[in-house]
Amino acid sequence: MSLADTRTAVSHQPAAARPDVSLASARRIVHDLFKPNPVIYWTDFLVTFAIGVTAFQGVKPSPLFSLQQIGLFIVSCLMFYRLAMFIHELVHIRSGSFTYFRIAWNLMVGIPFLMPSFVYYPHMDHHRRKHYGTDKDGEYLALGQNGRWQMIAFVLGSFVVPIVTVFRYLILTPLTWVSPSLRRLVMRHASSLVMDPTYIRPLPTAQAMRIIRIQEVACFLWCLAIAISVCTVGKYPFPFLIQCYLTGATILTINAIRTLGAHRFDNEEGEMTFVEQLLDSVNYPSRPWITTWWGPIGTRFHALHHLFPSMPYHNMPAAHRRLMEELPADSPYRQTNRVTLISGILDLWRRSRDYERQQAAVRRAARQTA
Repeated sequence: MSLADTRTAVSHQPAAARPDVSLASARRIVHDLFKPNPVIYWTDFLVTFAIGVTAFQGVKPSPLFSLQQIGLFIVSCLMFYRLAMFIHELVHIRSGSFTYFRIAWNLMVGIPFLMPSFVYYPHMDHHRRKHYGTDKDGEYLALGQNGRWQMIAFVLGSFVVPIVTVFRYLILTPLTWVSPSLRRLVMRHASSLVMDPTYIRPLPTAQAMRIIRIQEVACFLWCLAIAISVCTVGKYPFPFLIQCYLTGATILTINAIRTLGAHRFDNEEGEMTFVEQLLDSVNYPSRPWITTWWGPIGTRFHALHHLFPSMPYHNMPAAHRRLMEELPADSPYRQTNRVTLISGILDLWRRSRDYERQQAAVRRAARQTA
């Protein structure tokens, strides 16, 4: 059932009979699962980092296109992808806590990957009830109502983003230091990790701007060091750069495909109710030996995350089990589950295809009328 169908069904029910989500009741069920465990965060982060770096370093000396090289490349991409997704936790963890973890993540991942934590600050708009699914939400596109070309373009954009990102930090960043107008332009249009290319980011506060400048300078110096290495050392860095590009493009592609299944992307009607937002989000609780790889750090429990954005990733499986056991049989939360990511993407593809056919029929009818 699409979100539009769900809206219609819900709207025709008597007010007393409409399914609802009691946040208070749901929170009581999982009340002891909101405290992040720093030991789990640090252990997961450091072990994943060690495996990822070791696999990445093993790719170049391996025989070209051998099973060993391909295997090491896949392992490095999956580990780096997991590391990158910690940015999602950093945004939701209470400000002022996990300070050393934030610093370590930015130094070891955010800066080298050219995705410092400031680019994900707009993610909070995705969780504001009045912003979700609107033009103020940079992480939402009405893909189910805009045709399949937008889905394809979104995934293919993963191969362009690494190049654009290098240009942003190596060329545009120093120019923004001398041009306030360019600074505002770059901050509004080229400083957000979002899926909507038309998203306009609000200008940050003075305090946030200080952090942003520090992270921007670090990314610029990282890019500059690599550029100098290419110019002075010559031939040697190019295999490294090619591997970096392919790794980045692969990670972005995996994340883009995951994102296609994270929501039903049906909203084109402005502000949504909380229940509609929940029903528009999807959980993939089954087959964790598979879903954990493409949906790491809790991202496979996306509906649960929208129900409780501050819940740490390591407690999500237990929280989901409790909710499924104790919530009422008619709870909308039970409608957020899917078994496989493929089923979610195929459903979105079919709805986009049907939309295209409807629009084609409307155009044919208009031509016949004319």
